[in-house]
Amino acid sequence: MSDKSDTTIDTGSTYVPPKVWTWDTGNGGSWASINRPVAGATHEKTLPVGDKPLQLYSMATPNGVKITVMLEELLALGFEGAEYDAYMINIGDGDQFGSGFVDINPNSKIPALADHSVGDGEPQRVFESGAILLYLAEKFGALLPEESSMRTECLSWLFWQMGSAPYLGGGFGHFYAYAPTKIEYPIDRFAMETKRQLDVLNQHLADKQYICGDEYSIADIAIWPWYGNLVLGVLYDAAEFLEVESYTHVVRWAKQIKERPAVKRGRMVNRTWGELSEQLHERHDSADFDLKTQDKIEG
Repeated sequence: MSDKSDTTIDTGSTYVPPKVWTWDTGNGGSWASINRPVAGATHEKTLPVGDKPLQLYSMATPNGVKITVMLEELLALGFEGAEYDAYMINIGDGDQFGSGFVDINPNSKIPALADHSVGDGEPQRVFESGAILLYLAEKFGALLPEESSMRTECLSWLFWQMGSAPYLGGGFGHFYAYAPTKIEYPIDRFAMETKRQLDVLNQHLADKQYICGDEYSIADIAIWPWYGNLVLGVLYDAAEFLEVESYTHVVRWAKQIKERPAVKRGRMVNRTWGELSEQLHERHDSADFDLKTQDKIEG
């Protein structure tokens, strides 16, 4: 349970849900201006299209980092067809509700990918980060085990991440870091679940180098931006609160992956915060990492 403090507010006994919920546009904390209970475009906006086979529309959130790391890993393996243009979708500004983006992802969530290498017809759209990882792994025949049982194990962990991370991000992260008031019950509830998930990973990694054994895969690429960054102290400023150093096997794994050159590059793409030298707002060529980071543009 969390420590009591003057900022802890227990609203459980004061809020009585109405018979029919109505939208309070000012309720929602840091993301109130872009959250809404309906789908679809709010404005017309055509997406830019570069000359690379793959067009990525994203932002360097954990889900976005999955895809840029994947693409950089594929390029490092020599797959020229993995060349990509990465355009910024600023979710704080509501870019995800532009008509062009909604055409690629009707759910208005980053990342979204358009594959222009599939033929003379319309590009193949792919949305949901797990689906994009699987699509790219199958397209290039890489970072996904070929042997049936190991492939199944890898996909199990990929979908574990997709099902578990909302408790970490939309649950713990929201109530601990972004909610307009600190409420003990949801923070305790989602802290408990986050720690349980970390323990799942910690026990699993006790005798494994990577999530699926000795082979680095899309399971690692999916899990690291969320749980790796959490134990490295990057997410939500919650390392001390969650005692992340106690998950020694996860910390070891997270540090190991952080040092991969493709991971270092991938986490920079579509990033608009942190050190200027680690921000590459758009990526169109491998040389951009040396020439077009924000420190060079602003300097």
